[in-house]
Amino acid sequence: MRKLIYGWLVMALAAGAAAAAEKADAEGALARLDFRQVIAAAKDKVFPAVVYIKCLQESHESGQKIFQEVAGSGVIISAKGEVLTNWHVVEKAVEVRCLLYDSRAMDAKVVGSDKDTDLALLQLQAPADAKGGLPFAVLGNSDVLKEGDFVMAMGAPWGLRRSVSMGIIACAGRFLPEKSQYSLWLQTDASISPGNSGGPLVNTAGEVVGINSLGAMIGGDMGFAIPSNTIQHIVAQIREFGRVNWSWTGLQLQPLKDFDRNIYFEGTEGVIVAETDPESPARRAGIQGRDRILKIGGTAVTAMTDEDLPAVRRMLGLLPKYKPVKFDLLRDGKPLTVELEPREKGKVEGEELDCPRWDLTVKQINQFDNPDLFYYRTKGVFIYGIKSPGNAANSGLRQHDILVKIDGKEVATLDDIKTIRKDTVANVATKPRIVFEVLRSGLLRQVVLDLSRDYSKE
Repeated sequence: MRKLIYGWLVMALAAGAAAAAEKADAEGALARLDFRQVIAAAKDKVFPAVVYIKCLQESHESGQKIFQEVAGSGVIISAKGEVLTNWHVVEKAVEVRCLLYDSRAMDAKVVGSDKDTDLALLQLQAPADAKGGLPFAVLGNSDVLKEGDFVMAMGAPWGLRRSVSMGIIACAGRFLPEKSQYSLWLQTDASISPGNSGGPLVNTAGEVVGINSLGAMIGGDMGFAIPSNTIQHIVAQIREFGRVNWSWTGLQLQPLKDFDRNIYFEGTEGVIVAETDPESPARRAGIQGRDRILKIGGTAVTAMTDEDLPAVRRMLGLLPKYKPVKFDLLRDGKPLTVELEPREKGKVEGEELDCPRWDLTVKQINQFDNPDLFYYRTKGVFIYGIKSPGNAANSGLRQHDILVKIDGKEVATLDDIKTIRKDTVANVATKPRIVFEVLRSGLLRQVVLDLSRDYSKE
């Protein structure tokens, strides 16, 4: 009898275990099904808003003005047809065309862009008789993302057909100082290929949490996106000003715990001033290196590590211009308050000019884009590109030569270059050689440019 009861018990336990396993399998299958449905629903919310962008771009880097086609992606973020993309996709574009999900093609106007954050806002030029509205995606909150969260990278890599790749957030706050001083980056292992630039990074709720900007071609799938909470600030500025109207203080900052330099400051509050730029508002206000900034306009600031610096820099960049702001400091352990008046940062890249017959292109010196040249001359023009073969290449002129005088005439602006070039080309038959006085690595040199040969006719 005992053996019979024991047998029944074993059979009951086995049946229970089988039922539990079957239930677990069913629940697992349901969870997998639910996850697939979540991903599909999220994709369907954003995919129709993804656009393929093709631009005709003007370039001067080769020493002559040329036009080339570049392509990228974008995402519609409003019912009126605003498209978010990268600055580097539409940089120097003279024509922008977009292909929508439903195969409609539309021209687009660049509303504004910002090189510092690699973002641009376009406006689709929809025909007046266009039927049907425009699909658009919603910007989500990137601050809630954490490592391991599932995301999708969408765009039109390599061509017209849209694609979606899936991965996770590998790092929710990657510091890339050479790419942007105002923002951290979202690092993802979702595949980002050439052409994905400007496309959306999407969370499982179907919200845009970033704009894909950088992809790594080596070392496995590693891509970087601009967080949506940075984007919110940039879009608001572009809508209002047509660009990001950054303020400039001239403050160079350092975290309290600077691991890379092996420098560690005492305390857990504030941010250290590494140095101030010459002729900057910070230097005029009397702020010095090693000062510790505790508050800006009454708001406490702290940068414990490098990853905290972009938020402080963004706060400085959004300060009101030409209005005094109080900075609470510690200097040698003693509290100090100074007033600083930020100024408009202005252009971060100089204008360019093509110079045919000279066979070179020139560009304005800009303190943010060309700090090494700005050190020697705060205003002026330098050689941006040299055509080869060409007269400039034959003469020995080099890229980054700062132009001081041409044919005995002072050079300070692009207008000076235009006037001098026009005169030299008009008189080339009687005066085929002209003297360029250039500043090269801080040393003055004279170079003779022979214009007797016209390479454009060869």
